[in-house]
Amino acid sequence: MAKLDMTGGHSTDWDRDAALTTARILLEIKAVNFQPEEPYTFTSGWKSPVYIDCRRIIFFPRARAKICELGVEKIGRHIGYESIDVVAGGETAGIPFAAWIADRMLAPMAYVRKKPKGFGRNALIEGDVPEGKRTLLVEDLTTDGGSKIQFCQALRDAGAIVNHTFVVFFYGVFPGSLDTLSRMDVQLHHLCTWWDVLEACRERPYFSNAALTEVHRFLENPVAWSAAHGGVASAQEAADFKAHKG
Repeated sequence: MAKLDMTGGHSTDWDRDAALTTARILLEIKAVNFQPEEPYTFTSGWKSPVYIDCRRIIFFPRARAKICELGVEKIGRHIGYESIDVVAGGETAGIPFAAWIADRMLAPMAYVRKKPKGFGRNALIEGDVPEGKRTLLVEDLTTDGGSKIQFCQALRDAGAIVNHTFVVFFYGVFPGSLDTLSRMDVQLHHLCTWWDVLEACRERPYFSNAALTEVHRFLENPVAWSAAHGGVASAQEAADFKAHKG
């Protein structure tokens, strides 16, 4: 069996196969972007030569069906087949994935807003408030876990029981990504990471060798890479950057 490691490795052979299948799909639909010469700046202030656009998945019916199938199987294997009462999507990218996953799990679905809408009974939660219900937060991806914390807290404040969150893609490189979620007793479940994308890239020449080399350099030391390209250089700087922007 494959061993779980700190670079986003997978606990079983099924997890690894699911990760590589997801990575191949993301590459095929051109959801993967490598841009070492003009780095992306994330909302947390990290600079990165790579960017994943999971929103593209919604346009491809067969791709999204397979990814949701794998996601539901992952949830069943790692959380349980009867351990989730409600699926909640995070506004906005998490909403379609939550809807598809809830449908496959035969579970009620709600979604959580980023900010209160200013009127009505449920200012942050739409659908119904899952008070006392074991609730799975679903989003498309996470870079450093920041938005998951906000959504999980909003659900808990409304009375939901939230100990698990699922994403299609986890960057799996930035420091502190799992620490705050862990302190909140929330476990992150994901299908694939950048390491899986790099492994899938070995099968076909999706990108130039120069781009792959630079991406690998970033993945080996994302903090130093970000700092060298004008981005934040620590988890604390990232938290301060987001707080200042907010």
